[in-house]
Amino acid sequence: MSGAKSIVHDQAQSRFVIYVDDQEAGFAEYVQDGSVRDFNHTVVSGEFRGQGLSKPLICEALMATKEAGLKVKASCSAVEAFVEKNPDFKELLA
Repeated sequence: MSGAKSIVHDQAQSRFVIYVDDQEAGFAEYVQDGSVRDFNHTVVSGEFRGQGLSKPLICEALMATKEAGLKVKASCSAVEAFVEKNPDFKELLA
């Protein structure tokens, strides 16, 4: 079973990181160009796969991007699929 989860925006590394019990479990990386964050790489580490971590990670990354008044480009297939399944986020697409 997975433990306590937290998601942190690591602005220095241009990525959102998900932790499980204080251990880095995955991240959603982006490149920011002006007012657009291009989410180009999402990874969940092997031992954490299958725990449904990418969905809350991507959701938090997109919500934080929206709150910052920025747009999203979904170069990463996981982010693109998330937006397809959650049409409320389509308004964020650049």
